[in-house]
Amino acid sequence: MSARDDVLAAVAAATSGGAGEVGAIPRDYRRRLGPADLGVFVERVEDYRATVTRCRPEELAETVRRVLGSAGRVVVPDGLGVDVPGGERDTGLSSVELDRVDAVVTESSVAVAETGTIVLEHGPGQGRRALSLVPDHHVCIVRTDQVVEDVPAALERLDPLRPQTWISGPSATSDIELSRVEGVHGPRRLDVVLVETQG
Repeated sequence: MSARDDVLAAVAAATSGGAGEVGAIPRDYRRRLGPADLGVFVERVEDYRATVTRCRPEELAETVRRVLGSAGRVVVPDGLGVDVPGGERDTGLSSVELDRVDAVVTESSVAVAETGTIVLEHGPGQGRRALSLVPDHHVCIVRTDQVVEDVPAALERLDPLRPQTWISGPSATSDIELSRVEGVHGPRRLDVVLVETQG
C-alpha cells in the first residue's frame, strides 16, 4: 500500500461515519454578556489609547457635540441616527477632501468586549470605509446592546458578504525602532460614545 492509499483510506474512514467520525463540537464555553463585560470592553478600548464616554440615549446628541469639541469640519454618513450640529453629509468626498475634514461621526455594527474592537459593516449610519479611515478624528457610537463577549459572537451578527472594518483603537504602528506613531494609516484619535440601552 502506498502513502497515497494510506491518506485516502484515512479520509474515507473519517468521512464514512465510522470510528473516525467527529461528534458535535461542544459550545458550552459560550456565555451571555454580563455587566462586567461592558467594563472589560471599556477597559480594552482605553488600553488602545482611545476614549470612551458613556451616556443615556437622550444625552447622545449633546455627548457627541461635547466629544467633538472645537472640531471645525465634521462629516457624517447617510442614515446616522443622531443630529450632529454643523455635520456635513458625505457626498462621496475624495480622499484628498476627506483629509481636510477634522472629524467624522459614525455608528457601529457590533463591538467585542474581549478585544475592545468595534466593527463597521458600512451600512446606513456607518458610511463607506474611507470615511472612517481618512479623517484624523473618528467618533463612533456604540450601543451597549451591540457589545458581545467575543469574536465568534460578533461574527454571528455580521453579514459575511458586506465589507467590514475592524477597529481596535486609533491607528498606530511601532515599525520604526519600536516607537509608537499614531495616525499613520487611519485616524489619530478615536472616541467611542457608549450609549446605555435596555436589555
